[in-house]
Amino acid sequence: MIDGGKLLFQLVKSTVGFIAAVLSCGLFLAWGFFQDAGTAQDPVAFAAMIGTGLVTASVLGGFAMVPGLIAIAVAEMLSWRGVVYHVGVAGLIALGVWTLDPDAAAPAVRPGTTIALAAGFLAGFVYWVIAGRTSGSWRVTSD
Repeated sequence: MIDGGKLLFQLVKSTVGFIAAVLSCGLFLAWGFFQDAGTAQDPVAFAAMIGTGLVTASVLGGFAMVPGLIAIAVAEMLSWRGVVYHVGVAGLIALGVWTLDPDAAAPAVRPGTTIALAAGFLAGFVYWVIAGRTSGSWRVTSD
């Protein structure tokens, strides 16, 4: 059985969680890029960092939307609520997005792979905090 109200609330939480996860990923990458620019003292550099983070988040959201929705659907259907699943899958999605370059035929690990993984892990954790902890809670179990 399905509880319709809980399902609707979980869908809203999943949407907000995905958006927050992508935003945190984009802002994390922008913060790392602008770290040497002295954003603490310069408000223009800080605004550029925030703007770059928002644009990065929108691009990453476009690339990660389909695999993210598949991972969310699997977690919801199987009621997987573990932080390890959500962090691990987000890290794999980030690694997949990072290695999308068709011109990079080198078998070695590309520079920046650890940063991309860290950003994915952060995004997975943010999603888990918002919506992943209650995955599958809309299913009503009969005793």
